[in-house]
Amino acid sequence: MTLGLLEDGVACASCSGDCRAALAAAREGRLRALAARERFRARALRLQRRERERAARRKPPATLAEADVAGAPPSLPPAAAAALARAKAKAAGRKP
Repeated sequence: MTLGLLEDGVACASCSGDCRAALAAAREGRLRALAARERFRARALRLQRRERERAARRKPPATLAEADVAGAPPSLPPAAAAALARAKAKAAGRKP
Protein backbone atom coordinates (compact mmCIF):
# COMPACT_ATOMS: atom_id res chain seq x y z
CA MET A 1 0.00 0.00 0.00
CA THR A 2 2.82 2.37 0.76
CA LEU A 3 4.34 1.44 -2.59
CA GLY A 4 1.19 2.51 -4.42
CA LEU A 5 0.06 -0.95 -5.47
CA LEU A 6 -3.60 -0.05 -5.09
CA GLU A 7 -3.47 2.94 -7.44
CA ASP A 8 -4.47 2.54 -11.08
CA GLY A 9 -1.84 3.03 -13.74
CA VAL A 10 1.22 2.73 -11.54
CA ALA A 11 4.21 1.85 -13.68
CA CYS A 12 7.65 3.23 -14.23
CA ALA A 13 8.90 4.23 -17.68
CA SER A 14 11.80 1.80 -17.57
CA CYS A 15 9.67 -1.29 -16.77
CA SER A 16 9.24 -4.09 -19.26
CA GLY A 17 5.93 -5.68 -20.18
CA ASP A 18 6.62 -8.56 -17.80
CA CYS A 19 7.30 -6.14 -14.97
CA ARG A 20 4.02 -4.27 -15.63
CA ALA A 21 2.13 -7.59 -15.76
CA ALA A 22 3.64 -8.65 -12.43
CA LEU A 23 2.72 -5.29 -10.93
CA ALA A 24 -0.87 -5.59 -12.21
CA ALA A 25 -1.11 -9.14 -10.85
CA ALA A 26 0.16 -7.99 -7.46
CA ARG A 27 -2.38 -5.17 -7.45
CA GLU A 28 -5.25 -7.53 -8.31
CA GLY A 29 -4.14 -10.01 -5.65
CA ARG A 30 -3.98 -7.28 -3.03
CA LEU A 31 -7.44 -5.98 -3.97
CA ARG A 32 -8.87 -9.52 -3.74
CA ALA A 33 -7.27 -9.97 -0.32
CA LEU A 34 -8.70 -6.68 0.94
CA ALA A 35 -12.15 -7.58 -0.36
CA ALA A 36 -11.94 -10.98 1.33
CA ARG A 37 -10.95 -9.35 4.61
CA GLU A 38 -13.96 -7.03 4.43
CA ARG A 39 -16.28 -9.94 3.68
CA PHE A 40 -14.84 -11.85 6.65
CA ARG A 41 -15.36 -8.88 8.98
CA ALA A 42 -18.92 -8.37 7.76
CA ARG A 43 -19.64 -12.08 8.28
CA ALA A 44 -18.20 -11.99 11.80
CA LEU A 45 -20.37 -8.99 12.69
CA ARG A 46 -23.43 -10.67 11.20
CA LEU A 47 -22.81 -13.86 13.20
CA GLN A 48 -22.33 -11.88 16.42
CA ARG A 49 -25.60 -10.02 15.82
CA ARG A 50 -27.45 -13.27 15.15
CA GLU A 51 -26.02 -14.83 18.31
CA ARG A 52 -27.14 -11.83 20.40
CA GLU A 53 -30.63 -12.03 18.89
CA ARG A 54 -30.79 -15.77 19.51
CA ALA A 55 -29.65 -15.33 23.13
CA ALA A 56 -32.25 -12.61 23.66
CA ARG A 57 -35.01 -14.90 22.36
CA ARG A 58 -33.87 -17.78 24.58
CA LYS A 59 -33.57 -15.72 27.76
CA PRO A 60 -36.59 -16.49 29.96
CA PRO A 61 -38.26 -13.66 31.89
CA ALA A 62 -37.08 -13.27 35.47
CA THR A 63 -40.53 -13.79 37.00
CA LEU A 64 -43.98 -14.89 35.89
CA ALA A 65 -45.27 -11.35 36.45
CA GLU A 66 -42.77 -10.02 33.93
CA ALA A 67 -43.94 -12.63 31.44
CA ASP A 68 -47.52 -11.40 31.83
CA VAL A 69 -46.44 -7.79 31.40
CA ALA A 70 -44.33 -8.56 28.35
CA GLY A 71 -47.13 -10.59 26.78
CA ALA A 72 -44.88 -13.61 26.50
CA PRO A 73 -46.27 -17.06 27.21
CA PRO A 74 -45.29 -18.65 30.52
CA SER A 75 -42.20 -20.80 30.53
CA LEU A 76 -44.10 -24.01 31.38
CA PRO A 77 -44.39 -26.75 28.77
CA PRO A 78 -47.92 -27.10 27.32
CA ALA A 79 -48.71 -30.33 29.19
CA ALA A 80 -47.62 -28.85 32.53
CA ALA A 81 -49.60 -25.67 31.87
CA ALA A 82 -52.71 -27.74 31.10
CA ALA A 83 -52.28 -29.79 34.29
CA LEU A 84 -51.84 -26.60 36.32
CA ALA A 85 -54.98 -25.10 34.78
CA ARG A 86 -56.99 -28.25 35.64
CA ALA A 87 -55.68 -28.20 39.21
CA LYS A 88 -56.57 -24.53 39.60
CA ALA A 89 -60.06 -25.14 38.23
CA LYS A 90 -60.56 -28.09 40.54
CA ALA A 91 -59.32 -26.10 43.55
CA ALA A 92 -61.58 -23.17 42.65
CA GLY A 93 -64.57 -25.54 42.46
CA ARG A 94 -63.99 -26.88 45.99
CA LYS A 95 -63.89 -23.53 47.74
CA PRO A 96 -67.21 -22.25 49.12
